[in-house]
Amino acid sequence: MHDDRTLTEERLDRALRERIRPAVHPRTAPLEFEVWHAPGEPVPFAEAMAAPFKPGAVGDDWGPAWGTSWFRVTGRVPADWAGETVEAVIDLGFAKDRPGFSAEALAHRPDGSVVKALNPRNTWLRLGEPVAGGEEFTYVLEAAANPEILDGVSALGDRETAGSEPLYRVERMDLAVFDRQVWELVQDLEVLDQLMRRLPLGSARRWEILRAVERCLDALDLDAVGASAPAARERLRAVLSSPAHASAHRLSAVGHAHIDSAWLWPLRETVRKVARTTSNVLALMDDRPEFVFAMSQAQQLDWLREHQPALYARVKEKAAAGQFVPVGGMWVESDTNMPGSEALARQFVYGKRFFLEEFGIETEEVWLPDSFGYSAALPQLVKLSGSRWFLTQKISWNTTNPFPHHSFLWEGLDGTRVFTHFPPVDTYVAELSGEELAHAEENFREKGHATRSLVPFGWGDGGGGPTREMLARAERLADLEGSPRVTIERPADFFAAAEAEYERPPVWLGELYLELHRGTYTSQARTKQGNRRSEHLLREAELWAATAAVRTGFPYPYEELDRIWKSVLLHQFHDILPGSSIAWVHQEAEATYARIAGELEAVIGAAQRALAGAPEEGSAVVFNSAPHGRAGIAAGGAALAPRDPEPAVEVEELGPGFRLDNGLLRVTVDARGLVVSVVDLVAGRETVAPGCAANLLQVHPDLPNRWDAWDVDAFYRNTVTDLTEADVVRRSGDGVEVVRTFGSSRVTQLLSLRPGARRLDIDTEVDWHEREKFLKASFPIDVRADHSTAETQFGHVQRPTHTNTSWEAAKFEICAHRFLHVGEPGWGAALINDSTYGHDVTRTVREDGSTTTTVRLSLLRAPRYPDPATDQGVHRLRYALLPGATIGDAVREGWRLGLPERRVAGRAEVAPLVSVDADAVVVTAVKLADDGSGDVVVRLHEAHGGRVSARLTAGFALAGASVTDLLERPLADETAEVDGDAVRLVLRPFQIVTLRLTPNDEA
Repeated sequence: MHDDRTLTEERLDRALRERIRPAVHPRTAPLEFEVWHAPGEPVPFAEAMAAPFKPGAVGDDWGPAWGTSWFRVTGRVPADWAGETVEAVIDLGFAKDRPGFSAEALAHRPDGSVVKALNPRNTWLRLGEPVAGGEEFTYVLEAAANPEILDGVSALGDRETAGSEPLYRVERMDLAVFDRQVWELVQDLEVLDQLMRRLPLGSARRWEILRAVERCLDALDLDAVGASAPAARERLRAVLSSPAHASAHRLSAVGHAHIDSAWLWPLRETVRKVARTTSNVLALMDDRPEFVFAMSQAQQLDWLREHQPALYARVKEKAAAGQFVPVGGMWVESDTNMPGSEALARQFVYGKRFFLEEFGIETEEVWLPDSFGYSAALPQLVKLSGSRWFLTQKISWNTTNPFPHHSFLWEGLDGTRVFTHFPPVDTYVAELSGEELAHAEENFREKGHATRSLVPFGWGDGGGGPTREMLARAERLADLEGSPRVTIERPADFFAAAEAEYERPPVWLGELYLELHRGTYTSQARTKQGNRRSEHLLREAELWAATAAVRTGFPYPYEELDRIWKSVLLHQFHDILPGSSIAWVHQEAEATYARIAGELEAVIGAAQRALAGAPEEGSAVVFNSAPHGRAGIAAGGAALAPRDPEPAVEVEELGPGFRLDNGLLRVTVDARGLVVSVVDLVAGRETVAPGCAANLLQVHPDLPNRWDAWDVDAFYRNTVTDLTEADVVRRSGDGVEVVRTFGSSRVTQLLSLRPGARRLDIDTEVDWHEREKFLKASFPIDVRADHSTAETQFGHVQRPTHTNTSWEAAKFEICAHRFLHVGEPGWGAALINDSTYGHDVTRTVREDGSTTTTVRLSLLRAPRYPDPATDQGVHRLRYALLPGATIGDAVREGWRLGLPERRVAGRAEVAPLVSVDADAVVVTAVKLADDGSGDVVVRLHEAHGGRVSARLTAGFALAGASVTDLLERPLADETAEVDGDAVRLVLRPFQIVTLRLTPNDEA
């Protein structure tokens, strides 16, 4: 037989495009509308209804960037349409080539109640099924002119430069008859066409479908599509009824809409995106009771509760019915590389608690499809939050090494394991196409061991979520020969079944490093600095407020701290903290961090004044918020300031250059302002590699291939400019000031030693005006280290410094929190910082056989997309070199750098509220219990990587103690060993423990 396959496939393409899809709405009538363009920011419905609307017409322009236009649409159903299904079909100029990232609208009834949303691929509003004919109706559309900021440099992300020209044009405003049979025919043909094209050419099933499609088209009258559609569908019945193979892959389809809490739009627009998507989902649930939709990010539901209470009430009804499923267990889908220990724990505390209090649901699956890599601390936090499973998809974006598993056990820092799934469909915005489902089945790496995977379906980021077409596909693909079996179900049902069937899943140990988006450790330095400082201020505010509450009756600011924590957690969203949002987002973040700092400073000041007592002239109490004692002041305690003068640091002028000496370190700064020697006087060892200079600032070109703010590509290292010319090298107090100018920028550094401290402090101010450049600070250290040790949440991770395999080579840029350490047996060195996350570590072997291990901090970048002015302006950064440092030294000094001592007038000695007798145990939080009981909650962990026995002593009479989960609920399998006013602890490496201490009020 002749091969006429292409002829039939092309016939189907044209018939669908030109005849069948247009016949879904065979009769139309124009709608009338009026419009009001709101000036400035969005306004409530009632305010818009009082505004002066003006007549509009199809073809009218509307919507300057970020503007809101209100359309009042009216019409009458023609009398001769009685008995038909009728829809309004509206196109406000939506993007034709993408499902979101465009204009959107929320449709209201005249009383303000919400109908559903209009999105680029969801343009209908159902009037009735059927209609009586003659009905008059009105819809009010709140239309958002969100600009498309998807490619290249754009001024649209900043309100100051976005302009006032309209971006959109009204393309269609029609009333239309909806022909159900034609629509069903479209779904039949699309499912079969997509399946057919993915089947092998030699497959009998492919040709069976082709011939059925051919017979269907023969039965279709192209001049009377509606009338002939039932007969045409009948020709497809047999191929649509043929069941899937017994061994067909099983796909659990979960309705979903990935909505970035901010990205190419500001936070306020996400509030509206959530309402629009939710309204679509609820409308689908009313029509399709089998439809299940999963929504993560408690923050987004909290926005809905605040701004759209009627929609939120409907969400709660559908949640109770099992259709609307909260997932994720976190406040937002946060970045997990850069949030601090306590902040990452609080993501789970606030998310889980919201779902429990609002929905009565204990979420068990952690849902993080789109973050840029996953911390090795997460498995333990997942378990301690009361969750069981973890889901992501982003690791499929690896550019070098395909991840070897789709279902596996993920083992974290401390040995905790959680069952984890990567959907092999390789997208979190699936449309259930034949291409996607075939890819999921072919790509699934657990074949022979497991039979099922999950597919999240629905348009995100303004696309409006799942559509009726997606549900129609799922219905047809439930049991269809040649396709995986598709079942719409809850994520928990999938996880329970997937875990049960996989008896011995493989184990992945350590972080899930994303081989992409490495620039997010550095972009938007002010946002990162604001986050780190907010985390430290929250620690201080809780510690001193709790101490003052127990000791003096100080009113603990529960509500204020709760509100601030939620704001900090929101800004850890995976496009805010990583620096990959538009200018508007980061401008708001900077202002928010400044406001938060003021509020927390007020809390800290009030609590410390209550503890310090009445001020006396010349007296001061020094408060130490760090988790380790210093200068004779216990961790979490305060003492009178010492009156003895501190020993001076020697500063010697060497002609060209200077030498600094504090008896522990001797630092030589040459005429170029470069550190050419750092002698560890305790060990008698030079830190800087021979012939090299430390604190060498280096500038690289930085134009990644694809994602500017997100990526640094390895080739940036091929070209480097060393900043060795200095404008000024001079003594400044007990340090050396160095000033350099380069390009359009200027950097001023103060290099200093502190009395009694084994560290070289470097305070840096950069007035940065480069474009597409990368600024690094280099420290070539004379040590042979085959791995680096970087602080992460509740511990540290070790990464190879070599490039033996592609897995190591791909980690050319890495994330560290307060420290990064390199060492050999008996001696090491660390770099600590106050707000820098990006680092790289390389090694070379010198001619004499010795090794130089170079550690570099990534200080600033200058990407142009999505914010053309990223990081322009003045930055103040602090970092320090610690020669002769152990891991414990690095932990201790990292905390001290970020938590400087505070001096408050007064004369009271303040004993710690709690104290721990083991240096390896770090207390990350001291606070009052969230339930207002007055109990003291302490969270701590082992920080050095070894087993430790410790004793935690309460600075108050102790009535009892319990070990709890992150939500401060007692753990059934854990008991606290109480000994008087102390608790005895035995911790495994990196173990997190939360203790709830009940004061004895009668003591």
